Amino acid sequence: MNKDLTHFVTALKSTILQSQYNAAKAVNSAMVQLYFVLGGAISNKVKQANWGDKALENIALELQKELKGLKGFSHQNLKKMKLFYEAYPFMLPYCALYTNVINNQNTVLEIGSTLSNQFENTTSSDEVEISSTVSNQLQESFWKISFSNHYSIINSTKEFVIRAYYIQCSNENAWSNRILENHLKNKIHEQNTLRSNFENELVQVEASKGIAQFRDEYLLDFLNIEDADNERVIENKVVQNIKDFILHMGTGFSFIGNQYRLEVDNEEFFIDLLFFNRHLQALVAIELKRGKFKPEHLGQLSFYLNVLDDQVKLAHENPSIGIILCKEKNNAVVEYALRNKNQPLGVATFKTKQEIPDNMKNILPSIDDLKKIMNTND
Repeated sequence: MNKDLTHFVTALKSTILQSQYNAAKAVNSAMVQLYFVLGGAISNKVKQANWGDKALENIALELQKELKGLKGFSHQNLKKMKLFYEAYPFMLPYCALYTNVINNQNTVLEIGSTLSNQFENTTSSDEVEISSTVSNQLQESFWKISFSNHYSIINSTKEFVIRAYYIQCSNENAWSNRILENHLKNKIHEQNTLRSNFENELVQVEASKGIAQFRDEYLLDFLNIEDADNERVIENKVVQNIKDFILHMGTGFSFIGNQYRLEVDNEEFFIDLLFFNRHLQALVAIELKRGKFKPEHLGQLSFYLNVLDDQVKLAHENPSIGIILCKEKNNAVVEYALRNKNQPLGVATFKTKQEIPDNMKNILPSIDDLKKIMNTND
């Protein structure tokens, strides 16, 4: 095939894939709206008729009889739909399917009047206040993320502000349910933003993406690391568990290699971990430090970024980003060390197990006490 035909086929392929992607998003949005409307109808009917949980089982059985082969409407799923609506009744006016249903005079199920009456009669002042602050961006994200993600968010959080954070992040970063549940488990909404100079050293769009992409602390609980392990041992364990490491780092990361070799005037240098991030369109070099952050760590990493930008980075890519991942840091020291650096650099910490809160340490037995108890029982 000549070059012109090849380009034409590539354009067709891109158009087809984009269309399929848009269709999939539209189908997901329609399904989420359907579940929301059905959840509202079920919730209000249960309240009005004073039905118990057995009624939902009967509804599910009847639906399965009437709509043979149709999946997604089991007893458990109907309960989830009900919970979905009850978590966000103030989103009712923003549901396009709800608007279409109440405008359809031929609908058999009077969902519209039931839901609208319920909304008018029982919406609390808090819900009215929340509904007035639902931004256009949040409305869009709300209907775009999957029902599975909605259910995970509802199960893990209580406050609307926190739920809104995860809804928007799920949509903007295309989080799968597995990635979302990992972030919910780590409570990333409570974590401070990565200490970095991204705002000064990356263009505005990339800076906002970078700040959202990286965190101040990572829980790498899949690594079995001892306090005495050196950096090479930690690095090898990261590589052995690279899928989990990427999952914890965020979205869009592709692993290029560990001990990535750089050569400058016949001298060799090695980067601990090198990634490429599709969202940032940039190489990301990570240096592992088992101890406390020291300002000189940034000097080494800055050198690596210079070489990457000169020898490895492609012309269309953004400047390479460097991250120090250490066990401990002093934020004031980090901020002084980052000052006047002319490359995008950040410093984060990692831990390999959940720490026991200070207020619980005196309540729970220590490891030594548990061993004594077990030995006594033997």
